[in-house]
Amino acid sequence: MQEMLATLTKGDYEQLALCRTVIRRFLRRSEEAARAAGITPQQHQLLLAVKGQQGRDWACIGELADALQIRHHAAVGLVDRCEAAGLVQRSQGLRDRRQVRVLLTPQGESLLARLETVGRDELDRLKQGFLGTGEMLL
Repeated sequence: MQEMLATLTKGDYEQLALCRTVIRRFLRRSEEAARAAGITPQQHQLLLAVKGQQGRDWACIGELADALQIRHHAAVGLVDRCEAAGLVQRSQGLRDRRQVRVLLTPQGESLLARLETVGRDELDRLKQGFLGTGEMLL
């Protein structure tokens, strides 16, 4: 650890601080948009994690837990709350009926599309925050 500390320059610390600031602003604005839409930031993240699965339109509970960095049972509870709000639905796997697939409902799709319109603007600001320094690239 001492070697790593000795190799960081003042410029490295400045870049790290800027990186964290830009990311935190991005996250705060996303959290505020979710709350303004009537859902929690975690519910928003869950909807995005489902929609963002590569090559498919559903996610397993374990994948959601990993994407949100929460425990499996916490992901189950979050899916329960999103399902009660009409944002997601569960279905059984086609090959393995023990597998639970989580899909967005039309209401969940609509809400996520509205939030991610704002999110896209925030992503552009995030990129600009990094690119604007001339040193950090996203």
